[in-house]
Amino acid sequence: MTGSPGQGGLLPRCLHMIFNSIRDLQAKRYVFKTDDKNGIEVQNMVEALLDRQKRDAQPQIVPKTPLSRQKPEPEFADMINIEDGCKVEDIDEDSVYSVFVSYIEIYNNYIYDLLEEVPIDPIKPKPPQSKILREDQNHNMYVAGCTEVEVKTTEEAFDVFWKGQKRRRIANTQLNRESSRSHSVFMLKLAQAPLDADGENVLQEKEQITVSQLSLVDLAGSERTNRTKAEGSRLREAGNINQSLMTLRTCIEALRENQMCGTNKMVPYRDSKLTHLFKNYFDGEGKVRMIVCVNPKADDHEESLQVMRFAEMTQEVEVARPVDKPICGLTPGRRYRNQAFKEELTRRLEERGGPVIGESEEQTAIELLFQSFPPIPSCELLDANDNQTLPQLIEALEKRRRIRQMMSEEFTKSVTSFRSMLQDFNGVVAAKENIAQGKVTEKERTIISQKSEIERLEKKVKTLEYKIDILEKTTSIYEGEKRNLQQDLESQQQKLQRQLSDKRRLEARLQGMASENAMKWEKECERRVAAKQLEMQNKLWVKDEKLKQLKAIVTDSKSERPERPSREKDREPKVPVRSISPSPVSNVPPVHSRHRRSHSAGAERWVDHKPSGSVETEMIMQPHVPNSIKVSVASEKALSKCDKYMLTHQQLASDGEMETKIIKGDVYRTRGGGQSVQFTDVETLRQESPPGSSSRKRRSAELNQPQQVNNTDSEWTDVETRCSVAMEMKAGSNFGPGYQHHAIPKRRKP
Repeated sequence: MTGSPGQGGLLPRCLHMIFNSIRDLQAKRYVFKTDDKNGIEVQNMVEALLDRQKRDAQPQIVPKTPLSRQKPEPEFADMINIEDGCKVEDIDEDSVYSVFVSYIEIYNNYIYDLLEEVPIDPIKPKPPQSKILREDQNHNMYVAGCTEVEVKTTEEAFDVFWKGQKRRRIANTQLNRESSRSHSVFMLKLAQAPLDADGENVLQEKEQITVSQLSLVDLAGSERTNRTKAEGSRLREAGNINQSLMTLRTCIEALRENQMCGTNKMVPYRDSKLTHLFKNYFDGEGKVRMIVCVNPKADDHEESLQVMRFAEMTQEVEVARPVDKPICGLTPGRRYRNQAFKEELTRRLEERGGPVIGESEEQTAIELLFQSFPPIPSCELLDANDNQTLPQLIEALEKRRRIRQMMSEEFTKSVTSFRSMLQDFNGVVAAKENIAQGKVTEKERTIISQKSEIERLEKKVKTLEYKIDILEKTTSIYEGEKRNLQQDLESQQQKLQRQLSDKRRLEARLQGMASENAMKWEKECERRVAAKQLEMQNKLWVKDEKLKQLKAIVTDSKSERPERPSREKDREPKVPVRSISPSPVSNVPPVHSRHRRSHSAGAERWVDHKPSGSVETEMIMQPHVPNSIKVSVASEKALSKCDKYMLTHQQLASDGEMETKIIKGDVYRTRGGGQSVQFTDVETLRQESPPGSSSRKRRSAELNQPQQVNNTDSEWTDVETRCSVAMEMKAGSNFGPGYQHHAIPKRRKP
């Protein structure tokens, strides 16, 4: 962009070509003036003079020294010395020109003005304010509130650029010592306005002003974090740079697709400030050129390949550019005709021996010269007897002679009066010069004293500026450390807050688990205590029964076995008792069979769900459900015909015996037209083998022998456990959450 010492880059070459072409055609400063809406206005000479006086009273970015005395800064003096100067040949010489420059950067998708003068506050520095994009009346995008400086030479423009370049954001990475962290845009506006018919003054009509813009964009390179090792703010900057470049690529791809396929796909200019700013260039209001810098290093092969592919794709994009409208209605060449007329008038007056006249006399002479002479009649004689042609010619010549004499007399009178006026003026001027000479000497003395005072103050200002620079650098370092420490503090505070919240959640979770486990163990202990109490009661009852039988055997002399006394607890309504047919034991009265305790023996229809892998145990207490539908898989069709549901589930108990569970429930109809099952009861059937190895006959025989009373403890039992369940299941679905067991005392069956 800037080049190197001795070899200028794009920017100095563009500036040199522009100012080479319009060097003698530039307007005075402040004749052209920018407005706040991306437009240019033309001021008259009085307004321009007032603006120049204001400029002299206020500090500006551009130095106030005359153009002839300006010397380029040594930092970039070698860059702007272009040997092969170029120039535009077909430039309009009947117009005046002026150049305005501005410099911005796009950092983290925000636009900042690099030429904006921000007051320095060492106590509380104010960060630069971002600018916004707007659209003018011609639908062109521009940066609102951006500083635009009028420049007259290449050195002056490059000086403005260099001051903005020092404010641009750069940082050190693993690949580049001074890596650009933003996209920079240096914009040059060339304002053109035609001269009036006389070729002297600029036309005041705003419609006749033409503005051309050249934007030199220095794009920041895309970065890979695994190579640059970017962290923190550098990583965020790299992400924004890559995102803006990706948006630029997407816009160019959309333009290429619309061009090749004839589609009207929307181009996403607004996704990035970079593409949004140059929307008009891509739409055909200008031309776009891309210059790629490639590093021949082998490590950068992949990046260089991607950039070259991108550049190749941009070459294929073409946009229709509108034709510029020429300025019509004025005669070309009027500038040089006016200059030639003035030179000829001055030459003729000098030949006549008169002095150089003033403006009023010059205007009088111009009017006299432009006075129309009578036309000369034709001098051709076709007949020898023609007596009219020569008299007419003599009369016309006499008239022209009289007019010339009158003009010379008037000119002589005006020159004489002008000379007398000059003599009077010279006398007045001489008197004033004598008076002014004394004042000048006094002023010169005052100026000399003031110069010495100014030199002393300048030295003092330099020392103070040096101290201020040191303090600013120290302040910036401390501010950076302060920001870093504040960020670290905030991150540590956030980390502590997260740890505290995690700790509180963990404590609440542990407390909930502890309370839940405590309640669970309390219920389990209560259940075990109740079960143990019931078991001890059963054992006591068994012992009481044995003692009663033994007492009956001892006291009764007969050989018949006494009938087993009934127990009052068997008649309690809380636990239903099933009856079993009496065993074929001799001398024992038969016991009437009773109906089993199953709840299935009702008038309702049941669904008897037995899986295909169920084993027929043929136990005495096997449930018998009349009027039931037997299925191996629960189906909605079977459930719709029944009111009750029974599931037979078999598994091995802890002692290795087969255990059968009968799970019962009620069938309800749902609003959606299906059926749901709410489980209400669970019956457990377990078959236990007697502890002895003798047969049932042997046990019945041994009951008759009084000396073997202790063996009556071993007999066949069928144990049933019941528990209530409240659970709902859709037809055909798996069981829900586990149900709660309530211990029921085991009953010994006769």
